[in-house]
Amino acid sequence: MTTPLLELQHLTKVYGGGFLKRAPVTVALQDFNLALHEKPAKIVTIAGESGSGKTTLANLVLGFIEPTAGRILYRGTDIRQMDRHQRRQYRREVQAVFQDPYEVYNPFYRVKHIFDMAIRNFNLARSKDEARAMVEEALNVVGLRGEEVLDKYPHQLSGGQRQRMMVARAFLLKPRIIVADEPVSMVDASLRAMILDIMIRLRDEHNISFLYITHDLSTAYQIGDEIHILYQGTVAERGDTITVIEQPKHPYVQLLINSIPVPDPDVRWGGEHILTVDDEELRSSVQSGCRFYPRCPYREDRCLQARPPLYRVGDNHEAACYLYAEQSVQTNKTLVTKA
Repeated sequence: MTTPLLELQHLTKVYGGGFLKRAPVTVALQDFNLALHEKPAKIVTIAGESGSGKTTLANLVLGFIEPTAGRILYRGTDIRQMDRHQRRQYRREVQAVFQDPYEVYNPFYRVKHIFDMAIRNFNLARSKDEARAMVEEALNVVGLRGEEVLDKYPHQLSGGQRQRMMVARAFLLKPRIIVADEPVSMVDASLRAMILDIMIRLRDEHNISFLYITHDLSTAYQIGDEIHILYQGTVAERGDTITVIEQPKHPYVQLLINSIPVPDPDVRWGGEHILTVDDEELRSSVQSGCRFYPRCPYREDRCLQARPPLYRVGDNHEAACYLYAEQSVQTNKTLVTKA
C-alpha cells in the first residue's frame, strides 16, 4: 500500500491544565484520524458547529499550533521531525485559504504584493517576465486578469475578488493540499458558487486535494467526496459525503441534518424536535464518555463509561455510537429520522 500524502494519527489538542493544573481544561480535538492519498485528489470536508474543533484541526495541519498527542505525517514524515528543507517543502505544498478575505491582506500594499512575496520566498521565477506569467496563469484559473486587480489596494476589491486572489496565490505555489477554512462563508451566493466550482476544478484538473472546513452541510453535500462530522472535538460520523448526509446514523448527526430548513412553506421548521447545543461539561477530560450523552434519546449507562469508537455502519461509513456495537443491534434497531 502506498504511503498517504497526509496522515493524521490520533490527533489530540487539549487547552488548559499545565504544570499546576489549575486552569480549566478543554479538549478541543480528540483522537482524530485521517489518511489522504496523493491520487486521486479529494475534497475532504471537516464539518461541525462552532466550537466543534474544525479550526483547531486546520491550525494543527498548518503547523500554527502543536498537538498535545498524536502525529501529523506528510509523505510518511512527522512534521515535527522535518529538517529545514522538508519543512519548507511542506509549507509550499500545504497551503491555506482563510475565512476572512480582507484580514489576510496588508492594507498598505497593493494586492500584487502577496504574489511577489510568494515568488521571492520560494524562488519560483528567474525573471520578472516569468514571474508575471506565473501570476497571470494563477489569476486566470480563478477568473481574474492581472491588469484589472494587481495594482489595486485590498479595499478597492470586492470580497469575492479578494477571496479568489487568495485561492490564486495558493495555486501559484502548485500545492498538493489546500486547507480551506470557511472560504465561502463571507461572500454572497453567486460568488460562493464560483469559488466552490474553482475548488472542484482544482481537484479534477490539477490534482489538488482540499481539507474543506465548514459548518454548511449544503456546500459540503455539493462538493465533498468524504466528510467527517465533529461534535465537541470528537468525530460523530464519517464516510462518503452523500451517504452520511442522506442516511445519517449518529443521533447527533440526525438531529443536525433535521435542523436544516426545508424550502417548502407547508413544512413547519423548528419546534420541539430542534435541540439546543449542550454545554460542554463532558469536554473537560479525554476520559469522558460520549459527549452527546446529555441530549441523546438513546443514551445508555455505558455511554458515560467510555467514549464509543467508530463502528462500521455501511460501505465507507462509520458512526461513533454504541447502537452499532453488535451486529444484532445494527440490523434490528434502526434510528428513525424525523421529517
